[in-house]
Amino acid sequence: QVQLVESGGGSVQPGGPLRLSCAASGSIFSIDAMGWYRQAPGKQSEWVATITSGGVTNYADSVKDRFTIFRDNAKNTAYLQMNSLKPEDTAVYYCNLRIKLPFGKSYDYWGQGTQVTVSS
Repeated sequence: QVQLVESGGGSVQPGGPLRLSCAASGSIFSIDAMGWYRQAPGKQSEWVATITSGGVTNYADSVKDRFTIFRDNAKNTAYLQMNSLKPEDTAVYYCNLRIKLPFGKSYDYWGQGTQVTVSS
């Protein structure tokens, strides 16, 4: 019964910034990691960034040094700060939440997706 609500998408010119938000709500759970994926039209889903429960971050090479993933635990919200945006960043961005389950299992929840369009 966990829900992820995304916001912050929109249209921006190349080189501009944009910040995406992902607010989690629902039952209590143990977080393994949160992350962001994106999917451009006609392409496969692409992993963008991850932050573990311990705060360790990882980025795809295509966004490293331009994007930053972080979270506000008090607000149960994760963010993706995107700077120096390029047209190839245009995609639907999805927030991912992985929770820990008993017996070494895990489960993934997904946000509804938010459109990011980078163009002149």
